[in-house]
Amino acid sequence: MSTTERVVSDMMISLADVEAARERLRGAIYCSPCAYSQMLSALTGQQVYLKLENLQMTGSFKERGALNRIALLTPEQAGRGVVAASAGNHAQGVAYHATKRGIRALIVMPLATPLVKVTATRGFGAEVVLHGANYDEAYEEARRICAAQEMTFIHPFDDPAVMAGQGTIGLELLEQVPGLEAVVVPVGGGGLIGGVACAIKESNPSIRVVGVQTSRLPSMAVAVEQHQPVTIPPGTTIADGIAVRRAGEVTLPVVERYVDEIVTVDEDEIASAILTLLEREKTLAEGAGAAGLAALIQKKTSLDGLRTAVVIGGGNIDVTLLSRIIERGLVQDGRMIRLRIHLLDKPGALAELTKLIAQHRANIVDTLYNRAYYGVNLGDTTIDITLETRGPEQVQELLAALDDGGYVYSRVI
Repeated sequence: MSTTERVVSDMMISLADVEAARERLRGAIYCSPCAYSQMLSALTGQQVYLKLENLQMTGSFKERGALNRIALLTPEQAGRGVVAASAGNHAQGVAYHATKRGIRALIVMPLATPLVKVTATRGFGAEVVLHGANYDEAYEEARRICAAQEMTFIHPFDDPAVMAGQGTIGLELLEQVPGLEAVVVPVGGGGLIGGVACAIKESNPSIRVVGVQTSRLPSMAVAVEQHQPVTIPPGTTIADGIAVRRAGEVTLPVVERYVDEIVTVDEDEIASAILTLLEREKTLAEGAGAAGLAALIQKKTSLDGLRTAVVIGGGNIDVTLLSRIIERGLVQDGRMIRLRIHLLDKPGALAELTKLIAQHRANIVDTLYNRAYYGVNLGDTTIDITLETRGPEQVQELLAALDDGGYVYSRVI
């Protein structure tokens, strides 16, 4: 065995590691419910169970891995404290469980981190250092502080102990869903899916494990294809919890061994899944948390009719972003539409238009009436109208009525 092969072998986790992690976490981590969803099962054509990790104390599965790593600190390491780099869920998990055990926690967050996340991390007892324009720069600063102060760095995913902690979700799924046939897991750096897949496959190899990434940052899919971590170009996504540019060195071999399939979903599909969870399950998920369900709804996986557990990884979402996501989801589902309609500039023209809209039971949300722009002729005007509808069928009925009424219009996208 070469040196490289020996290092990889030493970093691989086992079922025993996950079971040991479960004992360390017992009594300190909430065993989140995994409820059957009749409505989502009907929508997807599968038997869907939702593993609600958004109900954890810090709103995310991340605290499982953080706590397992903290529990393995020696007394000397605990006395010097821990450091992490994160803009969200990992920061809060480390802060909460370190502080609860009287361990100093220092979190480096990018300068652009939303105030609500900074406040939440400080609220859990951590010292927060704002540094750098992005995660990479925050990570480098965290490593510098770690070395200078001889503290212990807790990586968000690329650590066997962190991976084993996340894997406890897999053990719970096996107990909560009798006859489990498939598990769908959001993927960023690979810590969550690596741990869950190890626990699942080592217990029952016939259960399929499917990973889901955002199409804007498919770092693990690229790494699996090229059999090595690859740094991909930066991108923005509403699934910021899985917005990882490079898969982990430790997690990749585990993913390659145990994961059956990795698929991607786009921004509109994620937004629609968030909206579906809110409306049909009364469950709030962040973008990364809803990615797995998005893959099922959009038929992106090879699963068909299987008894499937979907990990809802977290629910920490900024309310202003949530507002935009809801609106985007409504547009994606055909329940909100914006039309630019040309009218004669005469008394009663707008009243005739609104009467037609009312007859087809569409609700006007917003209007912008304009004579000077859009290149309209003198004597004409243009109005932008945003409408709420029941769905695509009602939209088609309304558009047909506009055609019959002789209106010139276009959809604003």
